[in-house]
Amino acid sequence: MSDKSPVSSGISGLDTILNNLTKGDNVVWLSPSIKDYSRFVAPFVKQAVQDKRKIVYFRFASHENLIPEECRSYVDEHKLEAGVGFESFTKEVYSEVERHGKSVFYVFDSLSDLLYEWVTDAAISNFFMVICPFLYKLDTVAYFAILKHYHSFETISKIRKTAQVLIEVFNREGTHYVHPHKVFGKNSPTMFLPHECRDEENFIPIDNSYLATKLSSTLCAVNRSILNRRLDSWDRIFMEAEKFEQGSGNRSDYEIVNRIIKALMGRDEKILSLVKKHFTINDLLEIKNRMIGTGFIGGKAVGMLLARKILYNTNPGKWEEQLEPHDSFYIGSDIFYTFIIYNGWGGVFFFLKTDEGYFSAAKRLEELIMQGDFPEDVKDEFHEMLDHFGQYPFIIRSSSLLEDGFGNAFAGKYESFFCPIQGTRDERFEDFIHSLKKIYASAMSEDALSYRIERGLKYEDEVMALLVQRVSGSYHGYYYYPHVAGVGLSYNTYVWSKDIDPDAGMLRIVMGLGTRAVNRIEGDYARIVALNNPSLVPLSDKDNMFKYAQKDLDVLDVRSSGKHMVSFYMLDKENIPFDLNWIAERDFDTMRRLADSGGEVKDIWVLTFNKLLKSKFPAIMSDMMNTVEDEYECPVDIEFTLGFLDSESYVINLVQCRPLQANASDAKNIKVKKSAGDKILIETEGNFMGGNVCDYIRRVIYIDPTKYSTLSTTDKHEVARKIGEINRQMTVKKKFYTLVLGPGRWGTTSPELGIPVSFSDINNMYGLGEIEYEAGGLMPELSFGTHFFQDIVESNIFYLAVFARKDGGFIDSEYFKETDSVTKELVDVSKAVEETIRVIDFPKKTLYLTSNIKTQKLRLFIKHSS
Repeated sequence: MSDKSPVSSGISGLDTILNNLTKGDNVVWLSPSIKDYSRFVAPFVKQAVQDKRKIVYFRFASHENLIPEECRSYVDEHKLEAGVGFESFTKEVYSEVERHGKSVFYVFDSLSDLLYEWVTDAAISNFFMVICPFLYKLDTVAYFAILKHYHSFETISKIRKTAQVLIEVFNREGTHYVHPHKVFGKNSPTMFLPHECRDEENFIPIDNSYLATKLSSTLCAVNRSILNRRLDSWDRIFMEAEKFEQGSGNRSDYEIVNRIIKALMGRDEKILSLVKKHFTINDLLEIKNRMIGTGFIGGKAVGMLLARKILYNTNPGKWEEQLEPHDSFYIGSDIFYTFIIYNGWGGVFFFLKTDEGYFSAAKRLEELIMQGDFPEDVKDEFHEMLDHFGQYPFIIRSSSLLEDGFGNAFAGKYESFFCPIQGTRDERFEDFIHSLKKIYASAMSEDALSYRIERGLKYEDEVMALLVQRVSGSYHGYYYYPHVAGVGLSYNTYVWSKDIDPDAGMLRIVMGLGTRAVNRIEGDYARIVALNNPSLVPLSDKDNMFKYAQKDLDVLDVRSSGKHMVSFYMLDKENIPFDLNWIAERDFDTMRRLADSGGEVKDIWVLTFNKLLKSKFPAIMSDMMNTVEDEYECPVDIEFTLGFLDSESYVINLVQCRPLQANASDAKNIKVKKSAGDKILIETEGNFMGGNVCDYIRRVIYIDPTKYSTLSTTDKHEVARKIGEINRQMTVKKKFYTLVLGPGRWGTTSPELGIPVSFSDINNMYGLGEIEYEAGGLMPELSFGTHFFQDIVESNIFYLAVFARKDGGFIDSEYFKETDSVTKELVDVSKAVEETIRVIDFPKKTLYLTSNIKTQKLRLFIKHSS
């Protein structure tokens, strides 16, 4: 039951005005200085000590300690670091308040001091709007201070609405005045007048117009010079930066610029050092001018902007001509917090930050987010942005704080959505808001939360900013799409030929939207390009290049939301908005066969990208990625589009860039002493990814291709589930190196093409092998640059493909089929599934896997014991 009994402020005159404080009151002092605030804190603490109250002091500011020295032994002082950011700071306060429980008295340092680290007023008001209701619920009494002229009117208004008591303090020539603006649930004829504080017992109301006007005019004269008092702290700090850019600032403004970079561009120190090196103040001001809200712009936005700045600064003439300018807006991370708190979900959000609430609270928020609303001022800014784009399609992309940083790609973990609708302004706004909420909700998905646990990020701040970009492309009737799109890796982690230089990088390119390059598409193929030798194709493609060509493309249809798949063969080739010869060629053999059989005579085009790959394009892309890689000092992964301007020229739009966590080991020879009695189980030339290795394998999980191909669809899914169960038994990968081998594609959604596991079913494996089984139509295909690929690379899982019918390819299938299996000891399975999954354990230092990038040789062999 709630206890709302009266409480003394320690000042009898103030108690008389307010009719005492009440349990549950959050008392905000709008004060001209810390000294003026401490004048009211000291008697409050002394009275609480006298009344034997439990007192907690949250200490986080640089100003003097507010607790009277004689009372400090009675007060529980809890020190906080504002530099950890809004989320971690608020979580710590929330947890401490929860731990202390009911009827505790609190003193907070000045909230205005948080601005130095947080920069934004939105973070201050959001903090108060989370903590204040929680304190009220626990029947506490808490003192807060907000310094005058530090905050926008909007921030003060939000705090006023949330607090139970708000009192303004004046200091006129040494005489103090208090002016209660809000006292929840109380009223009197003079309560809300200014009062002169003559002594602790006598607070005299200014109850005639002459004295009130005189006091007011004096205070206005004092504050006349504060012209920007309506501005947010965020706006003021950028105004100072602008002065510095114009040459009217001073050297201390370097500190302001560094604060802006830290508040805007994230916390990854390696990224921040590159930002400081390559960005000017004007660059930061341009970002601010394209920003909705405040806070971080997120990793994806920073990565895109940083890569572009590196290129422009390295060779401005070349890249200004070659790169398409981007048209982007940034929805700041504070909008995410504001959305959560505005809808009253602060308690659920911070329960998410606990072990017991990590998944359950996230699931609840995932549902709630789709029902939430935004403040009117935020919606007004959204409308203004949509008016800018007009009827051009744009994409809303996740850009979280941790996304696309060093070590954490979050590839495919958060959503992005296209908004192509050409309807009315209201229809376009509704489509935008729905897509935005779905991205926010994706931050609460089980997949994203599990990824954070795997990467050791469970307790790190992770907040969602958004990157909104005009989609590169052109119209083709109702369709809109880029002419070419793709992903690029500056280091080619998958080398299938001795003629490939890994350092030159590789591409995965498609016609249409790049979604077909970053996702595995069943039955369709992107063009894989080794940039030092673009005409080479992976072994699985060489014999029938047309068979493994792209057949469908993703496009935007301006009549409906989202992306759509259309058949390349069904497109109106006559009206394609560029010269198709750049990326396709006629299949004369098929055209001739059709003519000979009496079929319709027409051009049949196949997407090969051969003309484009014979142009300067491969060299441009290699130069682009290697230039950025040199600055990052590690390989990079990019997404891009290409648009043809005319029959001879094109521009490239660099839309994403992030560090690639590749095993970019050098190409030194690894020598393994061979013995005549070694038993070779697998041998292949090329078709592996993971660098130079020489490791012993403790377990092989072999999925018998013959048995698997005869299983029902239900049993094939059962195979995937049982592999997942075995995988989850291996919590420490290095203690039990396991190589899993199976026919066709791992991670497919179609069991007829391979094993339909999710990444969490194989994430503890040392290595992943795809086996060709032509009789069953099961073919390896690691889709480089896809999200599945990113998961494999980030988890440092070795990959190999075995084409037994190709030169240099061999697998001893009979050994795996006939050797004793321990499957039944590990999982409960049906007889058919048990015969399909063969789990073979090996004694320590018996079975070895070796690979060599330079020779392109890979061997899995049982070492002969001499």
